[in-house]
Amino acid sequence: MSRPRLSAAPLALLLVLATAACGGDEPAVASPFAGCEALTAPPPSAAPVSATTPPSAPPSSAAAGGSALASLPDLTLPCFDGDDQISLRELRGPAVINLWASWCGPCRDELPVMQRLADNAAGRLTVLGVDTGDQRDKGASFATDAGVRLPTLFDEKSALLNNLGQIRLPITLFLDSAGRAWLHPLPLKAPQLSELVRTHTGVTVTP
Repeated sequence: MSRPRLSAAPLALLLVLATAACGGDEPAVASPFAGCEALTAPPPSAAPVSATTPPSAPPSSAAAGGSALASLPDLTLPCFDGDDQISLRELRGPAVINLWASWCGPCRDELPVMQRLADNAAGRLTVLGVDTGDQRDKGASFATDAGVRLPTLFDEKSALLNNLGQIRLPITLFLDSAGRAWLHPLPLKAPQLSELVRTHTGVTVTP
């Protein structure tokens, strides 16, 4: 007595189901970024700045093109790595906040410069990224390839960029210990970034 034979169509369906069960979707790219737990505390060795301290001297020509802000926008954004929600108004200076995206060419050149700043100023300056208008997996993949580890917020809908009245990336915000903020709207090289850090936060960092 001959055995029943499976038709080609059901056999193909079984193969598809087996493949889906074994493989499934591609795994998500792991976050390369540090956590956000320490973002609302000032760097341990940061010198306090009195709220009555006179404003910084006008920036040099290399630092031109920015604008002063009364304060950071009243927004809360999620930490890229984990479930923490970070209120921008609770961030403590001195700090540098860099808005970037994986699809932004100048950002891809600038973000490693921000990571070197974070490495060189560790303990004296908080350096924070904001992945803006991006896809989470693409942001994580680019940062992994570029060796970027600095704490990062995820702003999928570009809420911060829109609140600042800007339409282009990258954007860098400088925050001093008294809460005064300064916005710079263009990509930065290491020497110019160090000058702006000194001018607007009082922290001197070697480029």
